[in-house]
Amino acid sequence: MESLNRMAIELVDEALEYAEELNIGGFDLENEATVLDFGVEFDGGVEAGLLLTEIQTAGMATPSRKLGEIDGAPIPYVELSTDQPALSLLCSQKAGWELTTEDFEGLGSGPARALVAEEEEFRQIGYTDAFDLTALAVESDELPPESAAEQVADLAEVETSSVFLLAYRTASLAGSITTAARAAELATYRLTELGYEPLDIVSATGRAPVAPVAADEETAIARTNDALAYGGTAHLTVREDADVFDSIPSTAAEDHGRPFADVFDDLDWEFEEVPSDLFAPAKVTVDVLGGPTYVHGETDEELLAESFDL
Repeated sequence: MESLNRMAIELVDEALEYAEELNIGGFDLENEATVLDFGVEFDGGVEAGLLLTEIQTAGMATPSRKLGEIDGAPIPYVELSTDQPALSLLCSQKAGWELTTEDFEGLGSGPARALVAEEEEFRQIGYTDAFDLTALAVESDELPPESAAEQVADLAEVETSSVFLLAYRTASLAGSITTAARAAELATYRLTELGYEPLDIVSATGRAPVAPVAADEETAIARTNDALAYGGTAHLTVREDADVFDSIPSTAAEDHGRPFADVFDDLDWEFEEVPSDLFAPAKVTVDVLGGPTYVHGETDEELLAESFDL
């Protein structure tokens, strides 16, 4: 299999070449790692968010955008499709790296995870990457310092000069767009959490609204999760039938129906305390090759309109 990091670095080069047009910035740290600012101090934009999504999925998924509506208000949606869901979504796009040092905290996603390959999905899929350059998208309200690049380099076993950190706030256009692009990933991951074999998921497509950029990180985190749990939809094509498909959508969660702001407040914003079954798209179709098609869940435009302050 082609290296996920090699394919991603080609897209990173594109981001560096067209940084001005994308409204993003790039600079080197003292340890020669490179930081690309997609939405911390720079504004970024829709095209920047879509390119960041491609990098997060190592170029193995296709994101697109179109205008839709929520409660009568025109709202952009992001759709993402892939015929390699195990690799592009679970081994790359999933936000599975808690990038924490003495002076920085961020949430990492992207192909750098595949160089470390310590998460359970890598054992299930049987994939580990090997490449001398790497990219990690970092969701944080501040730009990553040298210590963050050193952690990535150490765990990925590359030189710090080979590390590219792509930074963005949740409260940014890139944050809203890349989160909306996670509907397929969340459906795929939720199905594997239920015990389904990830390599039996043949294709995945997801769609979700782009949450309006909030004034603060907490509101942005709540809105972008609402966008998925109450406005996200997904379609999975799978090889084998199973009796767990009705548990994929967020509607199966006990706390479904409550805005994420309320859920987070009750838990003092301790994210690890949020039930994992809430992190899923609202409605899912599962198409079994040569077998039945299942449809479960429903969207909630009223809750989304309130969350988005429409």
